[in-house]
Amino acid sequence: MISSIVFINHKGEILIYRVYKDDITRSETTQFCAKIVATKENKECPIINIDGTSFIHITIKDIVVLATTKVNVNVAMTLQFLYQLVKVCRAYFGGEFDENCIKKHFVLIYEILDEVMDYGVPQIADADLLKKYIQEGGLKPELMNDVEKLKQLTSQATGATSWRPPNLVYRKNEVYLDVIESVNVLMSVKGTILKADVAGSIQVKCLLSGMPECKFGMNDKLLMQREPRKPGQTTTDKGITIDDLKFHQCVKLPKFDKERAITFIPPDGQFELMTYRITENINLPFKIMPVYNELGKNKLEIRVKIKSIFEKNLFATNLAIKIPVPKNTANVNTNSAIGKAKHEPDQQGVIWRIKKYPGDFEALLRCEIDLGSTTNQQPWIKPPISMEFQVPMFTASGLRVRFLRIYEKAGYKPTKWIRYITKAGEYLHRL
Repeated sequence: MISSIVFINHKGEILIYRVYKDDITRSETTQFCAKIVATKENKECPIINIDGTSFIHITIKDIVVLATTKVNVNVAMTLQFLYQLVKVCRAYFGGEFDENCIKKHFVLIYEILDEVMDYGVPQIADADLLKKYIQEGGLKPELMNDVEKLKQLTSQATGATSWRPPNLVYRKNEVYLDVIESVNVLMSVKGTILKADVAGSIQVKCLLSGMPECKFGMNDKLLMQREPRKPGQTTTDKGITIDDLKFHQCVKLPKFDKERAITFIPPDGQFELMTYRITENINLPFKIMPVYNELGKNKLEIRVKIKSIFEKNLFATNLAIKIPVPKNTANVNTNSAIGKAKHEPDQQGVIWRIKKYPGDFEALLRCEIDLGSTTNQQPWIKPPISMEFQVPMFTASGLRVRFLRIYEKAGYKPTKWIRYITKAGEYLHRL
């Protein structure tokens, strides 16, 4: 259990100090501030033990958010709680979280700390729910006199589905599901893939009446192996292996462990249902083929060919390919049949921008680089070529939503929308 929550600025000064158990004194926390925070040593490790006291902390800009304990707590849960606490504060402060905001709203922060934790055990950490009964200036008089609304708040805070208010009604019932993936890849000079992975998230926007239960399945390898096949049924899709799954609290984990299908009662509005990572059989959307030549002492030529490796009926948008150039570059001449390429000295590279790029297509950029004279005789260490893009209706992992079912006692048939987007994470090719 957590003994105290502390907000500390970059100088090591304590801004907020909330005690839940009295087994750790303020002087011990001050010692941590003087030894670790003020000397910037806290950036090296998020868990520091001093004389039997564990200091678990995160750093957001110049603010250190600290949890202290003397017992063997779940560290992953504690770190997740600290990040969620910052998220709650940002929801109150219009997205800001700095020293000025903390000093301006310190009374409100103490109220929040009273609700999110009780005797060192995390409680309600849902910003939307907290906002209903923790407000600046206190609760409105009309809400205090409305017994039914107070009962709803109480049941929502303490019930099994605290994330969803009861008695919601929509004229048009809709649910939007977005599969968003960031593909990270590092390729060698020869084009060999050195490392590649996909970090994905499933975002849901729910506009449904009542208290619906949703169930959806992906082409998860384990799920597809468990499903019985009909006689004579054949399929080429063997599914994908999904790693590092992380779910929203609304997901019923026992059902997922048993069925491998995701069952949940959704919060109202927009939320992140799950995140995942995939490291096998990744479909790269683009292939980069660079050629580097030295034409003399003060002249270079770099040719970069880009090939899209997705279907012709799809289009990538907002491409930006950064080709690095030496610091002593004096002039760059570029030639390409598509898009616009320009030398940007502040980026130390040539940025090739293309608004729309079709599938199964090749494009070439030729750069002739004139170098200025320099006293530095060290050879140029070539940074990798980097790339930014978005490809709608394409997933690098091959993930697909196989079904999305919604059950509600009213029996309505909602409209369902499913969208896929793949974008660049760290998409690098060595030069």
